[in-house]
Amino acid sequence: MYNFRPADSTAIAVAQFAPTVDRAANLEKVRDLATLAASRGAKLVVFPEYSAFFESQLGPESVAAAEPLDGEFVAALGAIAKVLGIHLVAGMLETTTDPTRLSNTLVAVDPGGLLVAKYRKMHLYDAFGQSESDFVVAGPIEPPETFTIDGLTIGLQTCYDIRFPEVTRRLADAGVDVVLLPSEWVRGPLKEHHWRTLVTARALENTLYIAAADQAPPIGAGNSMIVDPMGVELATVGEQIDVGIAWVSRTRIKEVRARNPALALRRFVITERS
Repeated sequence: MYNFRPADSTAIAVAQFAPTVDRAANLEKVRDLATLAASRGAKLVVFPEYSAFFESQLGPESVAAAEPLDGEFVAALGAIAKVLGIHLVAGMLETTTDPTRLSNTLVAVDPGGLLVAKYRKMHLYDAFGQSESDFVVAGPIEPPETFTIDGLTIGLQTCYDIRFPEVTRRLADAGVDVVLLPSEWVRGPLKEHHWRTLVTARALENTLYIAAADQAPPIGAGNSMIVDPMGVELATVGEQIDVGIAWVSRTRIKEVRARNPALALRRFVITERS
């Protein structure tokens, strides 16, 4: 039997579902999909933006559902990760110092159930008729928080951030091998085209993997996917509630960068806008 995967391959998964305002049901779906992915060999499972709680239009109910990082959602996520012995990443609503607004936050927990990284969405979705900033505080510009799995460095960004190439380039500069992109990519004219194009472009131009987990329809566009450093779509979920799994490796990244040393050849750097 032939095995064409590099010896350093690690299985990761994107998990797609449609969160609601029922927090207990959301956690149950996270547990079920994480269990399914783990049974297929995944060591890391990525869930959508707003996995803890989601209403189609942000409002006071979303603010009321926000929790601190040491609250019930992160604790429950950590408990699931510990039982399964894997890393989990998901989006939540985090409390802020402003009682009328929340933070759109990603959390990563390790197989011991511990919080190992967080990311607060920097580019808010004030586009296509939406105004996320009415209720969400933009995340600060800070050094990227990363974690490692089997020698791979993992970084985080959220949904609308993918429209800003410098966000992913900044992660590449920090040595990230796999970018995780929890999203709630709202459906609409040409939006699926934008999603596939942007996710693929960010992987190609930075010669790294992107694991993009979107919400399932009817509000999300679906099409959660894992794309490799050459822009190859390794796994796609489609419109269903399901998981997609692919194997990622440093060997593949090194091979691609030997053929396409775009990062080494570039003549510009990322600077912060005041």
